[in-house]
Amino acid sequence: MARHGENIRKRKDGRWEGRFPVYSEEKGKTLCRSVYGKTYEEVKEKMYLQRFFLRSLSTKDNMSGNDLSMQLPKVILFSDMAEKWLIEVKETRKPSTYIKYKTAYSNYIASTFEGLTLADITGNIVQEKISGALSNSMQKSVYCVVNQVLKYAIRNYCITIPKLKGPTTCMRKKPVEILTKAEQTKLFAILYQDTDIFKMAVLLCLFTGLRLGELCALKWMDIDFGNRIISVKRTVQRLYETGHSNKTVLLEMEPKSDYSKREIPLSEIAAEMLLKFYDNREYIFGKNKPLEPRTLQYRFQKIIDEAQIPHKNFHILRHTFATNCIEGGVDVKSLSELLGHSEVQITLNRYVHPSMDTKRKHMDVLSGFYIQMRGQIHGQAC
Repeated sequence: MARHGENIRKRKDGRWEGRFPVYSEEKGKTLCRSVYGKTYEEVKEKMYLQRFFLRSLSTKDNMSGNDLSMQLPKVILFSDMAEKWLIEVKETRKPSTYIKYKTAYSNYIASTFEGLTLADITGNIVQEKISGALSNSMQKSVYCVVNQVLKYAIRNYCITIPKLKGPTTCMRKKPVEILTKAEQTKLFAILYQDTDIFKMAVLLCLFTGLRLGELCALKWMDIDFGNRIISVKRTVQRLYETGHSNKTVLLEMEPKSDYSKREIPLSEIAAEMLLKFYDNREYIFGKNKPLEPRTLQYRFQKIIDEAQIPHKNFHILRHTFATNCIEGGVDVKSLSELLGHSEVQITLNRYVHPSMDTKRKHMDVLSGFYIQMRGQIHGQAC
């Protein structure tokens, strides 16, 4: 039942709904618009802001299309809207996503944008606030967070706000490294010599392309040795603890995305090698708890040092797996699903890196084709 004089009621689904009239010039009549919220107070606030917004529009004639900021309520602080958005992110997104957004907002946005209203947030103002102070990648993160807050305002308060365009950069992406064939040969020689649980983890990454966090969270129950299938169901990640800017905790969570929840077939050799390390512990590499990713990274560095290979990041194993698959004839769609990507284009752009040997083979094939054409022309001439 609606509260007297306010047209706010509690719905059967538990949400609160507030209704108010809006005149539609397109239809030439007054329509009823609704806003929703989890509490009566939230809906009342939204209705107040919406009425303020409509009154501000009715008092402004002949507004310039380039001056969209004049249409925004100048009473809403950007910081207030950001805090509401962060609450929604915490309730609806993964902990890692919330911590990433919260850290970016707290470190680079909160103090810089203090006192600004939504009407103040324009591309020029944002660029003026962060230009020269942050790296290109961090500037992109700031624009991402600011636009997320503005989208939240649009979605929940029916406000017209233009999306901000970040600075354009002409930086060429640095090509991702893979292990050369010679480096792979030296690495496998060490991995097959006195193979321990850490060497097995490196081998499994080369056999399957698993991410570091997925390897560390892998349980014996995730392996179907009968059908030789790995089910990727979780990952681990070290993140800043809520309320602390310098303290991190190791969190076990769902994989990076729904596409990351996948099944990967194991080769017979990989399954036999892995089965030799089977025990009654829950986790394959961490025993009774997930393996600390930093521990596996440290062990990997010791292994490549022993193989006399220059310093490499653990993630290079995933790049190497993807490139070896392509060079071995695996189709891109299958590889994309093995890697847990949402789109084939991600696989092509980020993980497929033809080696110089492969490029040379393609050029030799082309040369052979030209030689064949030359022979045909010579035969016709004779």
